[in-house]
Amino acid sequence: MLDEPVSGTAATATTWLLLEQPGPWGAKALTSSHLDPALGRALEAAADGTGVRIALIRRPGRHADPGTPAVRQVYAAHTVPGNLWLHSAETRDPRRLLDLDLAALGAGDHRSFGTALGGRPHSGSPLALVCTNGKRDRCCALLGRPLAAELAASGVRGTWEVTHLGGHRFSPTVLVLPYGYAYGRAEAHAVKEVLHGAQEGRVVLEGCRGCSAWGRPGQAAELAVREAAGEYAAGALSVVRTDGAAPRWHVTVDHADGRRWRVEVTQGASLPPRPESCGVSVLGSPARMDVVSLRELRPASALAS
Repeated sequence: MLDEPVSGTAATATTWLLLEQPGPWGAKALTSSHLDPALGRALEAAADGTGVRIALIRRPGRHADPGTPAVRQVYAAHTVPGNLWLHSAETRDPRRLLDLDLAALGAGDHRSFGTALGGRPHSGSPLALVCTNGKRDRCCALLGRPLAAELAASGVRGTWEVTHLGGHRFSPTVLVLPYGYAYGRAEAHAVKEVLHGAQEGRVVLEGCRGCSAWGRPGQAAELAVREAAGEYAAGALSVVRTDGAAPRWHVTVDHADGRRWRVEVTQGASLPPRPESCGVSVLGSPARMDVVSLRELRPASALAS
């Protein structure tokens, strides 16, 4: 295995919107599955620029076409600390998703999820979303589907297969909601530990790619602060400012208790060249996020005095 850090490689989304869609998925699942492609295109257009990422989910298991269920599960999760939430609903008509105010959902306002779909706060276990879309990348099927099946068979509630989480070369990849932390090179025992931590409001750092609420430099910076400060509480840290542009950023990370850090992050190339996904013979040098400095700042109150 080529050495490559996973930090700062998670998909970015302030809010995740998940719709149950059994059966086969194509490479672009919203428009190449048994979901009405016109609805898929409309949802993609509605989500553009809102911070909402829409994905399809299905129960682990065989994917011979089982027919469209009469009632489908829907989830929405906002992953920004200070306003973390996970709501669930059921719908007989997925076109009702077009009644959602996606801009508001992306900003953390869940009211339209309740109005349009009768959604309520999710009271069950955290969700473990395992990427299994083999049409997007075969690694996700070869490695992701066995992981999802093992988790489900061992009684891990909240396990779903999901269409696309990015970072195929880190397969199997998993997203945990409500906190929005993604994991790479996941194994069942590690995912169970992550979910146990999520149940208690803790973040497990091993294998963590970052929180989807932040851009990739912010993901790397937040994880570096967690490790340096020994901070594992899920909602304790927020990325409040990112200055600069590729290949160098200065990221400000705040703690809920008033502490603040300044983190310098640079973008480099992963060497030696490697395939960026399974089944691709062309070698590339994927971008990587490297934390080159981290320092704790004096609290704002001390600076003002």
